[in-house]
Amino acid sequence: MSVPESSAATLPYSLWSSEQIRRAESALKSLPGEADANLMERAGLALFETIRVQWPQAQRLWIYCGGGNNGGDGYVLARLALEAGLGVRLFALGEPKVGSDAAQAHERWLAAGGYCESELPSLPLDALAAPDLLVDALLGIGAEGELQGEVLAWINQINLLPQPVLAVDLPSGLHSDTGRLLGEEAVKASLTLTFIGLKSGLLTGMAPEQTGHIALAPLWPERIAQPEDTVATLLPDETPMAYRVDYPALRHWMKPRSRAAHKGDAGRVLLYGGAHGMPGAIRLTAEGALRAGAGLVKIATMASNHLLISSGRPELMLAEPLLTAADDKALSDWAKVRVLGPGLGQSSWAFALWQQQIRLDGPLVLDADGLNLLAEQPMRRDNWTLTPHPGEAARLLDCTIAEVEADRYAAVRALQRKYGGVVLLKGVGTLIADAQHCWVCQEGNPGMASGGMGDLLSGILAALWAQDLGQTQSALLAACIHGEAADCAAKEGERGMLASDLLPWVRRLVNPVE
Repeated sequence: MSVPESSAATLPYSLWSSEQIRRAESALKSLPGEADANLMERAGLALFETIRVQWPQAQRLWIYCGGGNNGGDGYVLARLALEAGLGVRLFALGEPKVGSDAAQAHERWLAAGGYCESELPSLPLDALAAPDLLVDALLGIGAEGELQGEVLAWINQINLLPQPVLAVDLPSGLHSDTGRLLGEEAVKASLTLTFIGLKSGLLTGMAPEQTGHIALAPLWPERIAQPEDTVATLLPDETPMAYRVDYPALRHWMKPRSRAAHKGDAGRVLLYGGAHGMPGAIRLTAEGALRAGAGLVKIATMASNHLLISSGRPELMLAEPLLTAADDKALSDWAKVRVLGPGLGQSSWAFALWQQQIRLDGPLVLDADGLNLLAEQPMRRDNWTLTPHPGEAARLLDCTIAEVEADRYAAVRALQRKYGGVVLLKGVGTLIADAQHCWVCQEGNPGMASGGMGDLLSGILAALWAQDLGQTQSALLAACIHGEAADCAAKEGERGMLASDLLPWVRRLVNPVE
């Protein structure tokens, strides 16, 4: 069996729910020549081989097993490690169900000379007795309710110990579908080896804080040619819960320009926002549009902001919003894509401008206070893209931020159903949804927790849309370019990274070198 790799480039792009994974597991067990125990044996072997590659010096393992199939995988690993001459301590939280695959794995571990401990060791540890590696095999994809009591105590001890942690399938305490925590904490892994298919909850919410690197072991029988996506092969009539998306997969959308191209071909973007004293947000949006390749960018803002906005960036055109329908329609008709919201505020001026712009036809990106005003006067249309952060999403859905973050997939789909168009829900594991599908963007880092990042994203999105990428395509590629640019800028450090630090990288990324 080959050792799974932990590079994102090796992971499939389809994301599946726990129910779909269970159906795929049953189908996998039903393949000709398969026995129920085969799958658990392959999982344990994949774990053992991963340890041999990732932690070749590890000689002492502590394996924490629950009573389900996740624990069964741990028992198989423990037996293989013991047979290989490694030191193994196995801590068992409960016993497997009689007659289950896990029970058989437990019996084979005991028959090999293994022993189960039911009490956790006291801390701090004697240095001579300390393990080299911890293995979390407590809970699997079936965990649903709020965790409390003993299981939380076990999770807490794993997290208190300084050794690296290998999580079996997913970190215990993490919800498989949503990425939310099931209790006060979840296991914080160094590497998560997930099985059969990529679970949707591994890429958003709190998951990136818990999973470490992610590797996939498909558990496909070696005698049968390995398909590209195990779950899609086993469930050919089912649609994935979501799709993973990243810049390397989408960069081919940025085609070289015609040698005869001119600025009119590259798209015209018109930005509305920048109330008195708030020029920064709309300036960042405009610079993002310019660096993402828009041919012409015009800002309609209060005259008092003009000098500050144009300073050092003469390529930007400026205008005052015209609050009479006929005059402003002429201004808006100039644009291929409009952006409404950055630095807009919620004054009577802002509300009048918002009311005017949403009545006009044509592609529209709605961000920041444009979204807050939409929450006060909900409506639906198809040719706009909404870019809320969790706080704005909560206002749009009339719920709490905690409810949004508890199930980001449900939130982004609810936003799309209610408001139409394409919705890009910012945050850890940015989600993009249209009427048919949902995607997760993996790029980005904590350095993006600073003002102006969302403004920059809106400008990039509008510019790509204005360059004749489709509405959904522009949102997907914008999220990936934005996150990838941040990852490039973060090489100099995440803390202190500014939105404007991304601009040179945005320019490079919209001009990919093959």
